[in-house]
Amino acid sequence: MSKPDAPGYDVCIAVNYYTPYVSGLTEVARIVAEGLAGRGWRVAVVAARHDPALPLRETIGGVDVFRCPVVASISRGLVSPSFAGTVRRLARRSRVLNLHLPMLEAGLITALPSRTPVVSTYHIDLWLPPSLVTRAAMAAVAVSSKVTLRRSAAAVVNSDDQAEHSMMWPLLRDMPRHSIAAPCMDRRGGQPAYRQTSGPHIGFLGRIVPDKGLEYLVTAFSEIADPDARLLVGGDYLTVAGGSVIAQIRQAAARDPRIQILGLLRDRQINDFYASIDVFALPSIAESFGIAQVEAMMCGVPSVTTDLPGGRYPVLATGMGAIVTPRDPVELHKALLDLLDWDDEARKRGANSAREQFGVEGCLDRYAAVFRQHLS
Repeated sequence: MSKPDAPGYDVCIAVNYYTPYVSGLTEVARIVAEGLAGRGWRVAVVAARHDPALPLRETIGGVDVFRCPVVASISRGLVSPSFAGTVRRLARRSRVLNLHLPMLEAGLITALPSRTPVVSTYHIDLWLPPSLVTRAAMAAVAVSSKVTLRRSAAAVVNSDDQAEHSMMWPLLRDMPRHSIAAPCMDRRGGQPAYRQTSGPHIGFLGRIVPDKGLEYLVTAFSEIADPDARLLVGGDYLTVAGGSVIAQIRQAAARDPRIQILGLLRDRQINDFYASIDVFALPSIAESFGIAQVEAMMCGVPSVTTDLPGGRYPVLATGMGAIVTPRDPVELHKALLDLLDWDDEARKRGANSAREQFGVEGCLDRYAAVFRQHLS
């Protein structure tokens, strides 16, 4: 690693959205960046300035963050003319460049030869609600990802299950590939601050967006007759890229007051959320891993997730939950009831397995090892 007084960085991480924006992809980039900085690495992050109130340059958690002005947005995509150039400029001063894909600008960033090796973290094939514009955007991003992977020294994926079912598998299969699960925080020790009754409490935590399939969870929950049952829905809906489905959830909550909308949770509030629920639900129709479901598992809360490559992997790896068909509220309802009957011993075994496999330190060890292999 660089000497403290040397110019430049050990690693430059490029990601479209960065903290304080909250998503699984963003959290992976943040935890890896801050974790490596805590280990003495010199780390820079380049991101688009998704909120114009944010500073263009600041240091967060020991990481130098460079934000690029945004002139427009298309669905979830941010148009930042200076983004690619800024990444290339910082990459020239760094010993390795870590690109978080999918990213439209990635192909442009890697178009010209560079002495800085690229390690690409490929999270998921881009999914957007269907329209003429979004289909064109998904096609363009796919081309960019293919170009970037061909020019990468190595790729990181959340799991081989995710990679093998990706449209990028022909490239990922034949290049140096490292399966590193997303880093998940151990959030034990919370208080059941959101628990309202002695009845079963089911929880969802994540962005309130179309790809999370929340309408199927609402339908499944509505078939639970217990008046003391609660569905706790936590997550951001005010600043999510591409638009939220909060209006549908509010309509459902108006019909069924047992549905509680908690909004964005941070820090200790997240610990308290997991301490308040009996089962976690991740009814996604597009998912690459699901950090929140693993954090719930670590706290002894089993997860119902959908049978999607990558998203189902934590349940397959730990046995801590159930896997159901996407868009099937009947099957989801049955799985919720089954998991509510799990005893303490089964929950404890699953929690131990989740903590052993998906903790932050193990993730950082593996990322550091990959970067060291390719440091210029």
